Amino acid sequence: MSLTDLPPYPMTRAAGCPFDPPPELPVWQSQSRLVRVQLWNGTLAWVVTRYDDQRALLIDPRISADATHPSFPHSLPSTKVIKQAGRVIVGLDNPEHDMLRRMLVKDFTIKRVESKRKHVQQLVDGMIDAMLSGDKPVDLVGALALPLPSLVICDLLGVPPEEQDYFQEQSDVLLSAGVTEERAGEAMRDLKSYLAGLAATRTKQPTDDLISRLVGHMQAGELTHDDVVTTGVFLLVAGHETTANMIALGTLALLRNPDQLARLRETEDPALVANTVEELLRYLHTPHSGRTRVAIADIELGEHTIRAGDAVIMAGNVGDRDPGPFPGNPNELDIDRPSARHHTAFGFGVHQCLGQPLARMELQVVYSTLYRRIPTLKLAVPFEDLRFKIDRFVYGVHELPVAW
Repeated sequence: MSLTDLPPYPMTRAAGCPFDPPPELPVWQSQSRLVRVQLWNGTLAWVVTRYDDQRALLIDPRISADATHPSFPHSLPSTKVIKQAGRVIVGLDNPEHDMLRRMLVKDFTIKRVESKRKHVQQLVDGMIDAMLSGDKPVDLVGALALPLPSLVICDLLGVPPEEQDYFQEQSDVLLSAGVTEERAGEAMRDLKSYLAGLAATRTKQPTDDLISRLVGHMQAGELTHDDVVTTGVFLLVAGHETTANMIALGTLALLRNPDQLARLRETEDPALVANTVEELLRYLHTPHSGRTRVAIADIELGEHTIRAGDAVIMAGNVGDRDPGPFPGNPNELDIDRPSARHHTAFGFGVHQCLGQPLARMELQVVYSTLYRRIPTLKLAVPFEDLRFKIDRFVYGVHELPVAW
């Protein structure tokens, strides 16, 4: 196969199968551990198709997350802008990665996250109250899925809640597949300017928030001003986008699987709610463009050799449908699946998502509350009319009109 014949990546999902990976991926998975592809900018990359290989490579020291490496595969123009905007934690290798992670991790410990559960429950109940008292149909994305994680991450960082609309607009630009590098760069500069202003305010008047703590590290000489600003932008964007899409897309998946929804709605078992969250994360895998890395030494993988300098993409959306680690039918939603928590939706290894305890808690609150309080929740439009985010780094639905 010549280079011009290489398949493009990422590919389009099959019509009528919005929850499944593109149909080429499971075929590739059954045939080969690695497939050579071409990205939007002509970059060549290896797509790793199988779960065990993905996890092994994500902890292999010969695989780098350094987004400044000249061969690093940027899955979209916007992700290139995000990862090259400064020292972004997901684009760093150790020891820099560990240094920055240690400064952030205390805000995302399970104990600290659990202390916020009551507040998140109050937010969810308030948003559902507003839905029930208003007109129908309601767009669940605008009424609950997007504002909830936005308010939570704003509170964590110290961003005034009235500013959430602004950063949502900029983040929408940054995560769009169709945006140019120039436009994404504009959005990044605007967000960095806003965070720089917030950091300046916290330098004079620190409060109990993450930006104030980052400013403290800057004053101690451990971080630069740009580190504070860039980290703040990344957490704002990453802290709401994946959770927002999981709330809406997870709700849609449950509506399409009414037997599963009924069990979740009727349960009082927090363990089943927690496992439902894990299974939906596995089944939907909203970061659907894959995790990007670059090899810094030769790696033998079966009959293939990944050479130093080769771009590598872990296709987690098909990895989490691998029948080996997920027996039964991995293409079906099963909220009782014992192996659900083994998914890689939050990554694996040192770069595993820092905010996963917060995302899990928010999803548990929503999934245990929404369908119980609105037991007759249903789609208000034909399923075929829904617009899916095929043009985004994080997969989901643009709107989800519901009624009851």
